[in-house]
Amino acid sequence: MTTLVVFIQVQGRPGIIETKLGPATTIGELKAALAAVGVNIDVETFIYVEDAENHLHGEHHEPAYGVKHGCRIHVSRCKRIRATVHYLDKTETRDFAPGARIRAVKAHAVDVFHIPPKDAGEHVLQLCNSLERPASDTPLHTLADHNTCAVCFDLVPEKRIEG
Repeated sequence: MTTLVVFIQVQGRPGIIETKLGPATTIGELKAALAAVGVNIDVETFIYVEDAENHLHGEHHEPAYGVKHGCRIHVSRCKRIRATVHYLDKTETRDFAPGARIRAVKAHAVDVFHIPPKDAGEHVLQLCNSLERPASDTPLHTLADHNTCAVCFDLVPEKRIEG
């Protein structure tokens, strides 16, 4: 029997939890595995596989679709994360799935703000009112405010070379 190794990221809890699942994991088995590693699931908690738009839901015996070896399981109290991006004098707001990564937010902003590919490659997302620039593979739920399910970014040049 093959086992699947999955990586769990929980909103409001730093770090990544590694656990093993069976090859044809059901929703019930996934919830039991989460409970076994100390992740409590209640009616206000949602489970997302990778960057899926919709959370896993259904009966305990139903398959946990999308679960595969090496995938990320995101546990969040937010069904959607409202991401706001500021660029120069423009602002764009869009809702994303909690497991969506920073790179998806940047790609959307680049498209909406009509930034040429060369210029886009020289810009990064920086948390508003901060100097923190999260890695492009960071899931949004790890950055979002737990009460508002929102996160704010400035699209800024990666490096400024002067002189």
